[in-house]
Amino acid sequence: MADDLEGISVFLAVAEARNFRLAGERLGVTRSAVSQALQRLEDRLGAPLVQRTTRSVSLTEAGEVFLEAVRPSMRQVRDAMQTVRDMQARPSGLLRITVSSIAERFLSGTLLTGFLQACPGIKLDITITDDEFDIVEAGFDAGVRLGEVIEQDMIAVPVSAPQRQCSAASPGYLQRHAPPRHPRDLQNHACIGWRPRPDTAPYRWEFRENGRDFDVAVDPMITTNDMGMMIRMACAGAGITFGMVETFEPYVDRGELVPLLEEFCPSFPGFYLYYPKRQRQPLKLRALVDYVRRSAGR
Repeated sequence: MADDLEGISVFLAVAEARNFRLAGERLGVTRSAVSQALQRLEDRLGAPLVQRTTRSVSLTEAGEVFLEAVRPSMRQVRDAMQTVRDMQARPSGLLRITVSSIAERFLSGTLLTGFLQACPGIKLDITITDDEFDIVEAGFDAGVRLGEVIEQDMIAVPVSAPQRQCSAASPGYLQRHAPPRHPRDLQNHACIGWRPRPDTAPYRWEFRENGRDFDVAVDPMITTNDMGMMIRMACAGAGITFGMVETFEPYVDRGELVPLLEEFCPSFPGFYLYYPKRQRQPLKLRALVDYVRRSAGR
């Protein structure tokens, strides 16, 4: 069996290089050793796999068939061997992640601190942005976004419970203005809105009534790309703002904000850690994915 695997590895190297000397260099053996190993494989198969001339090496018909049959299997064997090696190795290196600014629980630091303590060989580079882009092309290992905006060709692992959005305002603002009873009443209020960039329209506030989703295009008195700024202005009484319920929770608990229109705000899938499908994931990324999954099960 060992001779067969060695012979197949030599055959694949020759098939890829189409040259005995180059195949030997890739394998770290002599040209003669390549020739002998290939000859032994051909003898066991009872068929020539390559045509040798003084100038070139080409595959026979049997060689072409054998190549198509064994190449995927050998790749799987190599991946399996690497997986076992990785199990004995410590994950290390720089892990680059892009995270939505509103992924409150993920950004709280608790999960990532625990991960770094479990994998001290890993360093994190975290970019917080709400821009949508190709994370692979941008050089990121993974991202954290709401599930509804993640591309279908990505693998996604939940990192939060289902989420809800709602509007909120300070008690001081509500003393000066009657609270809205319906989302359409927001048109008559000072609103604090969000937009990702100066060249985009403000985010439309989303609601549901009688099972029907709809949105309201408020005309914000203040627009920003920073949720912290939105909350500070709302707490100061500047108007009504809109965001994730869990983002507002500390301010609601302290009495600085009052949630509004909650009956029009259903839950939806929360945040996911997502990353591209690959035959073999980098060990540092697999370590993070495994840690997230274990944490979700606690």
